[in-house]
Amino acid sequence: MESQRSVEGAIPIRRIMIMIVLAGAVGRFGYQMARSPVLPLFGHSLGATGAYLGLIVAASTLTGVLLKLPAGALSDLWGRRVLLRLGAIFFALPPFLYVFVHSAGALLALRFVHGIATAVYGPVASAVVASLSARGRAARLGFLASAQDIGSASGPLVGGFVLAWTASYYDVYWIVGVVGVVAMIMIWTLPVDVTIGQIEAGAGGPSRWSQFKTGLWMVVTSPPVLLTSAMEASMWLGYGAFLAFFPIYGHGIGLSVTTITVILGVLLLTSFIWKPVSGWVSDRIGRKPMISLGLVLGAIALPAIVTSRNPLVLGLLSFLLGLSVATVTPSTNAFVADLVKSRSLGAAMGVFGTIWDSGEAGGPILAGALLGVTTYSFSFLLIAAIMLAAVLVFQVGVRDPSAGRRGYAE
Repeated sequence: MESQRSVEGAIPIRRIMIMIVLAGAVGRFGYQMARSPVLPLFGHSLGATGAYLGLIVAASTLTGVLLKLPAGALSDLWGRRVLLRLGAIFFALPPFLYVFVHSAGALLALRFVHGIATAVYGPVASAVVASLSARGRAARLGFLASAQDIGSASGPLVGGFVLAWTASYYDVYWIVGVVGVVAMIMIWTLPVDVTIGQIEAGAGGPSRWSQFKTGLWMVVTSPPVLLTSAMEASMWLGYGAFLAFFPIYGHGIGLSVTTITVILGVLLLTSFIWKPVSGWVSDRIGRKPMISLGLVLGAIALPAIVTSRNPLVLGLLSFLLGLSVATVTPSTNAFVADLVKSRSLGAAMGVFGTIWDSGEAGGPILAGALLGVTTYSFSFLLIAAIMLAAVLVFQVGVRDPSAGRRGYAE
């Protein structure tokens, strides 16, 4: 089987996949413990409100906007393993600094630093997995995303429950630091084989630097790559707004921290379970239908969430929003990978991650600014309208290269 073939005559593809997946899951677990619902509530307790609170929640994502493209592109040139190890350091060290945070400004600054972890690790890990083979790419990327979602789902739950139990934000962040050290050890022991897919200079051929510049330019000037990445950003515009302000909305309508955590957990668990399935479907029916369907589901769920006070209804809407995220993400990742050559996958995933993070960062900031002058209902309805407009642009502006050639090879 292809999954058993060795890469560069060394470690089988399946083993590399498992190692990357497990390391990412542990890293994400600790990283997400530091986020919603703990982070918005921590920021609010320090006096941050409105757009400023949205900026604090978005700060680590803004780091991704700045660094994901350089990190992914440089992994094509320097090697995947070097960049993965760099990201691992920032999973481990920044969490221990939260104990020194006693102002909203200090929290904002530290969130920028902590964001380096996923800004570097995320696009490089995706490039490794996408490089393994074109066949089954969306399903494989879906498994990677779902494994990270194990951490993304359990991290906020554990963080929320620890906060409810200890009533101490600093206790939560000590645990985040310990988990980050474990993730760093796992990532630093990854084999040399995770360099697969990066640029190699051939005898008499162009230099690695020349290939790097050519590949990077082709990626950043490709309208299909940019538009597909923008679809992920549109989905995260709404999802980011939800993660940032649903804890505040829930607190305002009288929900306990535990109830808010469970409702968020429904979304994250749904996303975790559905991503491999939606990736498998995407490999068979094409990327565009899945991306468009996911965005429509999100646009329906998002404004409905902030019109309800019933925890059961909120849980059902959180489930629908989880389906949205899980339907979009594997397909957009795979679509971008379909459009570029293997040696430029790092750059492609960096571009993808940068635009994605622009949406994730923009959601809390936009929602925070809107909530300063209007209601939850209007703010989230406007964001949903942006998501639907993005679907129309995508349907008209991008052709699906996977349509009509299922199971395509390199």
